[in-house]
Amino acid sequence: MLPTLEAAELPADAIEVGRIADAWGIKGWFKVLPHSAQPEALFSSKRWFLQAPGAAAGVFRLPIREAKDHSDCIVACSEDVADRTAAEALRGARVFVPRSSFPTAGVDEYYWVDLIGLEVVNREGIQLGTVRELLAAGPQTTLVLASEEGGVAIERLVPFVSAFVDGVDLAGRTITVDWQPDY
Repeated sequence: MLPTLEAAELPADAIEVGRIADAWGIKGWFKVLPHSAQPEALFSSKRWFLQAPGAAAGVFRLPIREAKDHSDCIVACSEDVADRTAAEALRGARVFVPRSSFPTAGVDEYYWVDLIGLEVVNREGIQLGTVRELLAAGPQTTLVLASEEGGVAIERLVPFVSAFVDGVDLAGRTITVDWQPDY
C-alpha cells in the first residue's frame, strides 16, 4: 500500500461499498467499482477506509477530495494520492465507509445492509425466517429468508414490495408481511 496513507482501524459500523479497480488519468484519480447501483455512500463520505489486498496489508484512512459518476464506475481523488503511480498502487483495495456516513434514507426507503438479519413475521405472527440477503430481481427486490423447521434448513423468497410488506421496524428488528409459510 502507499506509505503516505495513515494506518487506521475499521470503524465498528464499516460497510464494504466497493473496490478500487485502477488508476484513471495521470493526476492521481482512481476508478472505484461500487457494490451498489446507487452508490450514494461513496459520494456522501469524505473519508474512506481501504483494506489492501492480502490479509497482512492493513487498513488505511483515505480522505476524499472529490468523487463522481463516470460511465459504469465512480472516479475519485484524494490529496494523499498525487499521481498515476500512486493511484495504481491502490488497485484491488476494498473500500469501506462508516454506516453513519450514509445519507439518510427517505420515507419507506431502506438500505439493504439494514434489512439483513431482521426477523420476518406474517400478519398472524408466524415467524417466516431471518433476512439472509436481498436479490435484485428485475423490477423488484426479493427478500431471501433463512429458517429451520424440524432440523431442516428452509429458504423462502418474499417480494419486497408494498403489496406484501406491511411494515419495517428497524428498531424492533422485524419486517411484517402478508405472506404464508406454505407460499
